[in-house]
Amino acid sequence: MAHKFSFRWIKIAAIGAALALSTLSAQAQFVCGGHGDLVAGLAQAFHQKQVGYGVVGQAAIVEIYVSASGTWTMLVTDVKGRSCILATGEGWEDTLAVTAMAHGI
Repeated sequence: MAHKFSFRWIKIAAIGAALALSTLSAQAQFVCGGHGDLVAGLAQAFHQKQVGYGVVGQAAIVEIYVSASGTWTMLVTDVKGRSCILATGEGWEDTLAVTAMAHGI
């Protein structure tokens, strides 16, 4: 599993380089850029689509993108339209679907 995780980060870094995106400090290692570019990169490289979003006060929007295989990305966009990939992972579970099935909805 560690091999897949490392490979995933390599793919994310390649997207960032291909889209000529800037990065934050070396400690943060976030991939940042225009919202449309990042969303297009997630769709093309990982087949991820938005499944939800939330507003963080008046400062930002947090979006979650998920693929059919369960890979996921958390994207944060500020009021100026700059987006950053905050986190990525595997094994996404749609708890709304699980809850609905458990309750026969």
